[in-house]
Amino acid sequence: MSSHRCPGPFGTRLDATSRRHWITQVAGGMGAWALLSLLERDGLAASLAPAISGADRGTNPLAPKPPHFAAKAKSVIFLMMAGGPSQMETFDPKPLLNKLAGEKMPASFGKIPAQFTDVTQQPLLGCKIPFRECGESRIPISDAFPLLQRHADRLAVIRSCHHDGFNHSPAQYALTTGMTRLGFPSIGAWITYGLGSVADNLPAMVVMTDPDGKIKGGTPCWGNGFLPAVYQGSPVRATGAPILYVNRRPDESAASQRSTLDLAQWLNRRHSAQTSAAASELDSRIAAYELAFRMQTAAPEATDIMRESAETRKLYGIDDEKTRDFGTRCLIARRLTERGVRFVQVISGSGDSKDWDHHDDAYEGTLRQAKKVDQPIAALLQDLAARGQLEETLVVWSGEFGRTPTSQGGKGRDHNPNGFTMWMAGGGIRGGKIIGATDELGLRAIDDKVHVNDAHATMLSLLGLDHRKLTFLFQGREYRATDVGGDNDLARRLII
Repeated sequence: MSSHRCPGPFGTRLDATSRRHWITQVAGGMGAWALLSLLERDGLAASLAPAISGADRGTNPLAPKPPHFAAKAKSVIFLMMAGGPSQMETFDPKPLLNKLAGEKMPASFGKIPAQFTDVTQQPLLGCKIPFRECGESRIPISDAFPLLQRHADRLAVIRSCHHDGFNHSPAQYALTTGMTRLGFPSIGAWITYGLGSVADNLPAMVVMTDPDGKIKGGTPCWGNGFLPAVYQGSPVRATGAPILYVNRRPDESAASQRSTLDLAQWLNRRHSAQTSAAASELDSRIAAYELAFRMQTAAPEATDIMRESAETRKLYGIDDEKTRDFGTRCLIARRLTERGVRFVQVISGSGDSKDWDHHDDAYEGTLRQAKKVDQPIAALLQDLAARGQLEETLVVWSGEFGRTPTSQGGKGRDHNPNGFTMWMAGGGIRGGKIIGATDELGLRAIDDKVHVNDAHATMLSLLGLDHRKLTFLFQGREYRATDVGGDNDLARRLII
């Protein structure tokens, strides 16, 4: 029997060891990113740089791919307001709501399912936050966002968004994956799958969560679902080490780690030579390790906001405790997209009543949370525009649902996925527009309804992807990001 030996630190034959078993054993104790801690300090980083370039690039799942048609945008910054902001307190004024405040909702408006209340039995709750007609377009924006009001002419405000999930987790899945059930790829993963990455040394998709905690829907909101694992979002932190667990163990030498890397590559080539079957899980893992190797240098540089001028940091509110965190993450988002990252998801809140989930007090809660994000968001739009990047960067703002016009507990509002607001800016969009409408009380979308699948189709279209052609075969069925929806011709109306 012939003997197959390979380079490595173990000094034993691995003929009987499966590739999957070996990677599981080696990677399990180190975490997904830890196996290939960079050797940059020892001058070895360059030696693996060709791993996804040149001849190997054709097999790299993150290699850049051509769009279906000419794209308006190159990247997306998705500002996710976890918890569900009230549309009536932000971008969708309802004068009738104030007029009928304290009364029961007229029966003609019907009934919707809510999580905690029966909307037919609760009194209507007026909105105490004034609105102003802003910019030349005179788009109404509430005084909760005084700095964002200055950018009204850049915004396309979609007032008629809807889906079927009225609890946080299903609603967050709907917003990010288009489905209220687990197991489906996030829109960022679909974009990465469709276009690949032009950032060799950074993840194609990044998520920055709120330091107050993870959102109710958790990692599936930026996950790969049934797509290969390489397309999932990579968590990046705004402070400290950008990515956890990538440093080489103190007791491991550079030579030992390099030997481990060589062994992984040898096993990878051996496996590819012995089978024609797709091994996306293992190939994705290898690609992720190689990316982690290169990221150790690139990630700290990309997230180092001290490389920005004091004026820029002040613009984002980093000198103010209230706005520092979200401002830092918005600034990092800009730095990442200008370095080629396709999709950056920046999350405000964790779905707690202290954040955007205002069951207790919609007025005070909206003002409190808006103060954290207003200046950073306005700064992001201003900064992108000043750098000539706004036209190629699509900025999206949305929560997972809106709120009921009726009260909960006297001052709060319950969940309402039947009509809520999303806005988009940049990425080829012509701002100063309002798309769709909710009824006079804000209970449900009634005019030009935009399902989350339609919003996702729009994002894909602006990036040059046809949502009908972007498919993935799973369990015998061709799936697409928009499932069987996405047919509202929203993209065309946003760019003309």
